[in-house]
Formats: sequence, structure tokens, C-alpha cells
Amino acid sequence: MSSIKPTATNTRRLALLSLALVFALVGMLLAAGLDITEDTTASSPSPTAIVPGSFTEIAQAVSPAVVNISTEKVIKRNGQAFRHFQSPFSKDDPFHDFFERFFGDGRQKEFKQRSLGSGFIIDEEGHIVTNNHVVENADKIKIKLKNGKEYNAEIVGRDQKTDIALLKAKGLKGFQVARLSDSDDVKVGEWVVAIGSPFGLEHTVTAGIVSAKGRVIGSGPYDDFIQTDASINPGNSGGPLVNMKGEVVGINTAIVSRGGGNVGIGFAIPVNLARGIIEQLEASGVVTRGWLGVSIQDLTPELADYYGVKDGKGALIGEVFKEDPADKAGIRAKDVIIAVDGKKIESSRDLSRAVAETPVGKKVTLKVLREGKERTFSVKIVKRTDEKEALTTKGATEETELGMTVSPLTPELARQFRMPETEGVVVIGVEEGSPADEAEVREGDLILEIDHEPVKTIEDYQRHIGKVKKGETVPLLVRRKAGFVALNITK
Repeated sequence: MSSIKPTATNTRRLALLSLALVFALVGMLLAAGLDITEDTTASSPSPTAIVPGSFTEIAQAVSPAVVNISTEKVIKRNGQAFRHFQSPFSKDDPFHDFFERFFGDGRQKEFKQRSLGSGFIIDEEGHIVTNNHVVENADKIKIKLKNGKEYNAEIVGRDQKTDIALLKAKGLKGFQVARLSDSDDVKVGEWVVAIGSPFGLEHTVTAGIVSAKGRVIGSGPYDDFIQTDASINPGNSGGPLVNMKGEVVGINTAIVSRGGGNVGIGFAIPVNLARGIIEQLEASGVVTRGWLGVSIQDLTPELADYYGVKDGKGALIGEVFKEDPADKAGIRAKDVIIAVDGKKIESSRDLSRAVAETPVGKKVTLKVLREGKERTFSVKIVKRTDEKEALTTKGATEETELGMTVSPLTPELARQFRMPETEGVVVIGVEEGSPADEAEVREGDLILEIDHEPVKTIEDYQRHIGKVKKGETVPLLVRRKAGFVALNITK
């Protein structure tokens, strides 16, 4: 009896036949509608599965509600500021007029300064949200839709502290409205899209993720930014940051950059913070904030341990101002506020925002820790004014001729403006259109020198300013954030 021995050819035939049977079986199962895939409900999705295939639909849906904003403002400057030497020609010389035309004749001259930004339409009445710094001091404002139509716009109201402005376009027709989302629902790591006009390139769409929430960048007392790596550049300011549903979650506002361009760190104002501001601007053109009447600070680990705050959360009261709401309610210095109307307070910034957003005249319930024990107080919130705000900066003085308010540098102001210094004179207010404003003095500038003389106290400031004659221009040296800035101011 002969036996059949396997050969290489027979082995290949058997392998191919087996493979064919497997494919046939799979085909039969699929035809029968059976699910033969592995259950992966408990496993993490692969990276390719969570990356959106396209942002086209979002861009098409939102872009018509996004506008390009162009502004123009007239700046008056003294011609002598640019003169470095006197004319070598006599007034009768024909070259004298030529020289004066190019080197200035000492009279004030007008220059037109133009800027670009972005914004988005929020309602059927044609209201447009943008940044305050986009339209601040603008004499003319124009908006341009995606379809190319242009309209004149006017400012309804501005809020410098949150850098939000509300515009209204004249005769705006046939437009689309952006939908606002709940920015509290935004999650770190989710995809977002920024739409705007970076460097004047209209309706540019960029995508990225939410990098962080609740960022404090030292721009003001109500910092609470969404950080994103979606490309944001100059000109994007005021444009929308949009989620994957095509809803606006933030207002693109600022970037961190060494060279002026995007490096992957941009910031947007959450719409939940902006919503109440927008409503007040539409109703009255101004923002009214609540006032509690205390100076506050964050709890360090050492302070939290000292005051017996186990989780280290809360706002420590440094001072209670007499006859203000907190004083009348019985709140004391060294109390730690841990909740307002049941909402937990984790930091001094939380408390500032909660009180500022409380309607004037409303009574709120404050929960505080005093000597390790919880106590509850009912406080009636009053209107916050510039005068009340100045109470937190003892010794503040207002220079009416220059149009700026300065104060000794307190620990609270040093924290607010993120300054390493412990002494000096800081600018806490600048009046629009004043000499200080025209010299580009800003809130938060630390005045180091006046006419090359050091300034360390309010008395130094007043003495040096007192020497300046009416109409005279003097140099200022200030520290602004991490660097020095030289300015010329005319009294």
C-alpha cells in the first residue's frame, strides 16, 4: 500500500484552500448580519478615531456671523517732538519752508492711526461683540461681512476691565447670528476653532484644542481665560472661539509671543463671563459692578494652616472698610470667605468675580471661617465706583492735569499687576484723551523715574511733577510687565 507524502506544492494548495474557506465563512456571517467584531466598549479609542475628519461644516456655519473690523483714530502730536535741531535757514530763505515741512514747525499735527480686528454678530438687531482694545478711542469703525458688504458701526458700550466692547452696525441686513454656548461645559483637550482676520487676512480658520481653563495672565482683576493652541495672531482679537457644535465658547483676546506671532499659546474670554457684561452694555452702555467693601488676598499654604482652612481654599480678608456692606454685616479682617450664596469660593479672584456680578441692592449669604468655625452673614451689595475701588489703594493721588491716578505699590497691587517689586508708585487709572493717555501711559505701569529722577514714593512723584511747567514735556521711565518703557508726557 503506497503512502502519499506532502510536498511543497501540496502544502501551499492546502494553505490556500484553508484561507479560502475562512474568507467564505466570514462572508457568510456578514451576509447573515452577524457582528463578529471584538467588543471594545471598555477600551480607549485610538487617536485617529477622535480627530475630526473636517472642520468644513463648522467654518461654513459660523463664518457668515464673523466680521472684520477696521478702525481709524486721529492722533495729535507736537511737531517739535520730532525736531532734533533748528533750521539752518533764515525765514526769508526759500529752503526754510522745505525744511519745516519735513522736520516740523512746532505746531500740533494730526495723524491717522488705523487698526484691524475681528468680531461676531450675536443677535438679529445687529449687535457685534469684540474686544475693547480693538475699538478703544476709535473715531471711525467699519465692519465687513464674509460676503464683502461693509457697514459703519458705532460703540454701544465698552468695559476696559474685561476688555469687552459691544458695537451696533447701521443698516446691517441679511446677516447670520452666532450661537453662544455654555463655556463652563468646555473641557480641557476638546477641539476648538478660531475664526478671525489675523494680520488682516479676513475669515481665516484655525483649529486646535483647549489647553487649559481659568488662566490668569495679569490683564485685569477678572482674568479667567480659556487657553488654546489654535493659531491666534494680531487681528484675531475679538473673533470667536468655537466648539465642535459650531457654538461660541470664547472671545479671542490675547497671545503670548516674543515676536508678535502665534507660538501656540492664545487666550479667549469665556462667553459665560462675557454674557452679563454684554447684557449691561446693551441696556445702559456701561457696566455696574457690586461692592462688598473689603480688601482680600489668596491663602498661602502657611496662612491656610494658620487659620485652620483644611483644603486651603477661600479668600482671606485683609481689611474691612468702615460703613461699607461687609462692615455693617459684622464681617471682620482675618475672616476667610469660603462661599457666596452657596457657591464655593476657592480664591480671591473667585470672590471678586462673584461680588462684581451680583446685582446692586441684592442681599447675598456669605459663609466665612472665623477662628476655625463657620459663620454665616447676610450682606447687601452696593454699587462699586472708582472712588470705592481706590479705597483698596491707600494714599492714591489723582494728577488731574496729566489725567492719571497713581498709588503706592501695595502687596495687593503687586499681586494684581504681577510685579516683583515691593515699593514704588504704580498707575491705577488713566483718563481717556488726557496727556497721560496720549503719552500711552497704561494702568499697571510702575513709574521708576521722572525726568531721570528716581521715584520711590508718592511724595517723590508729586515733587518731580510739581517742577514741570505747563506745556513742558518730560520723559518718564516705567516698568511694564517684564521690561522698561520710556515715554514722553506733556503737562
